[in-house]
Amino acid sequence: MSPKEQQLTPQRERIDQIDRQILDLLSERKEIVREVIEKKVENQLPIFAPKREDDKTAAFRDMAIEHDLDPEWAEDFLRMIMAASRASQSASKFPRATDEPMDILIVGAKGGMGSLYSKIAEQTGHRVYKIDKHNWHELEEIAPKLDLAIVSVPINATVDVIERLAPKLKEETILADFTSNKTTPIEAMQKVHPGPILGLHPMHGPDVQNLSKQLMVYCPVRDESKSKWVVEQCRLWGMRVIEAEAEKHDHVMHMVQGLRHFVALLHGSFMKTYDLNPKDILNYSSPIYRAELMMTGRIFAQSAELYADIVFANEERRQLLLKFIEHNDKLAEMVKTDDKQGFIKEFESVTDFFGSFATQALEESGYLINRLADRFA
Repeated sequence: MSPKEQQLTPQRERIDQIDRQILDLLSERKEIVREVIEKKVENQLPIFAPKREDDKTAAFRDMAIEHDLDPEWAEDFLRMIMAASRASQSASKFPRATDEPMDILIVGAKGGMGSLYSKIAEQTGHRVYKIDKHNWHELEEIAPKLDLAIVSVPINATVDVIERLAPKLKEETILADFTSNKTTPIEAMQKVHPGPILGLHPMHGPDVQNLSKQLMVYCPVRDESKSKWVVEQCRLWGMRVIEAEAEKHDHVMHMVQGLRHFVALLHGSFMKTYDLNPKDILNYSSPIYRAELMMTGRIFAQSAELYADIVFANEERRQLLLKFIEHNDKLAEMVKTDDKQGFIKEFESVTDFFGSFATQALEESGYLINRLADRFA
């Protein structure tokens, strides 16, 4: 250590002491969180309390300003702490939406989503039954007990499983599905089950650490009052819950899933064809392209069959993709004819279409880019 660096020793030692004190306080906070967990489970309170977090965040920002600290940084720091607290709560027991445990069947319990929700339902105190190909014969004995049966299988097998499952269920059992496409499964459930029907779409993957702040879209179909406890259970797990019509849900999903994943295939396939190795590109990437590349690469780390089922889910989605390709051909004419002014005109018209959302996107993407660069640069 140079003489100049030695002059920093007292300050660095004090910083190390402060860091240890911070960790001591965080450890103490964790113990208090454990007490909160017990109270929430005992009193059937949700894991995620939006108003409490919003109020606390606003107050923390004000305190940061009083201490001459950046409120944006302070909010990030607090939100990381609160996220860790929710994760701790999610690793323990969950509050239950019903006075007594319910009997829940997960068909496809060995899959990612089925496994996740089986575990969480068990942590909540419900009695969970798991059916897959290997033990379908157990359904005869299980079916008379069931309050809820959830089909969590690949899209291309969903209707077949519904048609095979429904005749075994008692009429009072709620029949639900986890499929990302809602119209077709709901129609199938209506045809074969006379009792309560609920369409569900968890808007997250199976690799989430906990359900807090995750989104659950639900489509009430028949006997909505009988399935309210299912929706309330999602809230108690800390999820954001949105009601939707099946047709509107699917129309949006054509863009959110179908088109997005097809564009990812186009991006990745072009890179492969022209030998644009992602690791080489990463060395020359701006933070924003790094983020885009990571989102593309994330898809290719998962199941090809899963994404094929999503992209080719139904005729309407395939027609939208064909229209997208036709639109791409129109825009490609600008490149062929070196039409810079045409590009600018189209760009500005899209800017007008996006309106104030473009400003929001600039702000939110800027946040993501800065955090990504800070963490992985």
